[in-house]
Amino acid sequence: MSAPVYFISGIDTDIGKTYATGYLARVWSEQGQSVITQKLVQTGNVGYSEDIDQHRALMGVTYFEEDHRQLTMPEIFSYPASPHLASQMDGRAIDFAKIGAATAQLAERYDVVLLEGAGGLMVPLTTEMLSIDYIQQQQYPVILVSSGRLGSINHTLLSLEALKSRGLVLYALAYNLNDESQDPIISKDTAAYLKNYLVMHFPEALWIDIPVI
Repeated sequence: MSAPVYFISGIDTDIGKTYATGYLARVWSEQGQSVITQKLVQTGNVGYSEDIDQHRALMGVTYFEEDHRQLTMPEIFSYPASPHLASQMDGRAIDFAKIGAATAQLAERYDVVLLEGAGGLMVPLTTEMLSIDYIQQQQYPVILVSSGRLGSINHTLLSLEALKSRGLVLYALAYNLNDESQDPIISKDTAAYLKNYLVMHFPEALWIDIPVI
């Protein structure tokens, strides 16, 4: 039986998706599960994924066999931009069949797969496909990364509304406490507000604090 695949998305760029993915992989591994992370599309690199590198550092491990085989980083583009533009700049299309096959192989080998997306839910992967379209096609439950930075309530609620409108499952809201831009008063209030919102609108979803490690 294939392992569950959780799609890690964020409310904005630089909200801490990579950090949250690596942190969750570390914690769940310490709890006895075999966990692997994957990057949906990596941009701004050649031949490697800096996000996978950060995952492994946070997990306290070296590269897995699957990393060396690039199953965890099946599509890499050199230009540091949205996937739709990065693929255009490199002159080749994103191979979604290759990505899906890599994810399926990981799900056969591990207990949990954490699939980190690129940017937020509405980031275009192609000129016709958004990240949320891919999530909907695959029916992945989502772990949405937020934080207490100013403006995050708006971005978080918009992202949650997008998930609801597509009928997608919110597995958890991961609240990134490692965001140095947070005002402690605003962050505390934002957490309280969002926790209450989840109770009312996403009662099955988990709340996960992502602390500094």
